[in-house]
Amino acid sequence: MSLTTDLPHSKGQAAGGAVKSHGPGTETPAPRRRTRQRRERIFQWLFLVPAVVYMTLFFGYPVVKNVVMSFQEYTTSTFFTGEAPWVGFTNYVTVLSSSLFSTSLLNTVLFTMGSIVGQFVIGLALAIFFQRKFPLNGILRSLLLLPWLLPLIVSSAVWRWILDKDSGALNRFLGDLGIIDTGIPWLTSTSLALIAVVGVNIWIGIPFNLTILYGGLQEIPDELYEAGSLDGATGWKAFRHITWPMLRPVVSVVLVLGVVYTLKVLDIILGLTNGGPANSTQTIATQSYNLSFHEFKFGEGAALGNVLVIISLVFAVLYLRASRRAVDE
Repeated sequence: MSLTTDLPHSKGQAAGGAVKSHGPGTETPAPRRRTRQRRERIFQWLFLVPAVVYMTLFFGYPVVKNVVMSFQEYTTSTFFTGEAPWVGFTNYVTVLSSSLFSTSLLNTVLFTMGSIVGQFVIGLALAIFFQRKFPLNGILRSLLLLPWLLPLIVSSAVWRWILDKDSGALNRFLGDLGIIDTGIPWLTSTSLALIAVVGVNIWIGIPFNLTILYGGLQEIPDELYEAGSLDGATGWKAFRHITWPMLRPVVSVVLVLGVVYTLKVLDIILGLTNGGPANSTQTIATQSYNLSFHEFKFGEGAALGNVLVIISLVFAVLYLRASRRAVDE
């Protein structure tokens, strides 16, 4: 009797034990869980390694190499002898004390501020305009991206033809309207060349500002404008009290990226004026290029490039801090 009564009981325990050990609520043993976590960590590093290698080779190494070169007398002979004597801060003193640096710095500030203000104001105005629904809205917005999509060297070549004094399309158009009698030297006048270069750079940068600001405007809820209209916030008041505060984070990104990009603009200036006439469009970026690839003073060119990087970093940090302080207040 004991055998017949104990047997089902033991089977039930076995069955119950099986359910308990293999049921859905059972925890994975610690060694197996650690093995799985280790395997996942290995896969994470395998996916991360290519990005780290790419950043190191194509970003980290050039930056470090440029910094090292700025403290060396690096010339064309270095490529053959491998010798680059250490000169300390001599390259920095040379480029910062040159008479051309003050001109380049002033032109860089004027070029950057003029480009950023023009691009931002026109880009914001167009972004607000395209918020309205009208026929061909999408097509027109797509066409406005063309200046941004064209290679910069192509854009500079086209604008060089448009702004040519003798056979340029702009002078012909103004002449046909009776506005001018003789061609205007847009690119060969020391007083007009920088203005012309700034105008071309504004034309190139408008699509970027338009695209980013338009996306920011689309994220503002319509309910805010509806609620504001009940309190009389329409038109300019709606822009001041609703649109601008909500758009401020996007504006910060646009301005910081715009300044950092504009400070290092090179190909547009080289394609239009090559820094002339009489250095009237010479910027820090073009001066660094000329030192490195025209005069083959790679150490001085690297030093001037590092100065430009420092200027960009200082502006970015100061502007972001000011924007954060304004948001907190």
